[in-house]
Amino acid sequence: MNHKVITCAELPKMALQQLLTPYGLEVIDISEVGKLPGSFWGDPEAGLIANRLYVRPTTPVQSALHEACHYVCMDSGRRHQLHTDAGGGYDEENGVCYLQILLAERLAGMTSDRMMQDMDDWGYSFRLGSTRAWFERDAEDAKDWLIQHQLLDPNGLPSWRLRTE
Repeated sequence: MNHKVITCAELPKMALQQLLTPYGLEVIDISEVGKLPGSFWGDPEAGLIANRLYVRPTTPVQSALHEACHYVCMDSGRRHQLHTDAGGGYDEENGVCYLQILLAERLAGMTSDRMMQDMDDWGYSFRLGSTRAWFERDAEDAKDWLIQHQLLDPNGLPSWRLRTE
């Protein structure tokens, strides 16, 4: 069942910035005029350059959180060079997806349930068929990766730290 994904315009003002401030990310809202800086997928998907997350009112929240979580999950060397393409391997990508679901629950105007629905509608593909099935039954390796890199605490909660190595 497809539905309209939640966009940044539908969040309470400053909610995204408040969530991401502990990570040192600056959320920059770009008007509808011109190209969205740092967007790997193109407008309206979020852009990422250094520690700046670029969004439009029409940017899907799942896109904004996904790019923000790439910033959190990449090593400091890649973060220092970051411009548009976050890169990263399979384990990191899974960690990004897992973390964005956890952070959605802490974002005013969003929930983890809605994040998983929006990820499915955007076109994420998991071997169990849905984001929820992956998160609940097949994502232990992603959670372990996040704990190993100290991005989650031992209880599986966000540590509000950036990956260093």
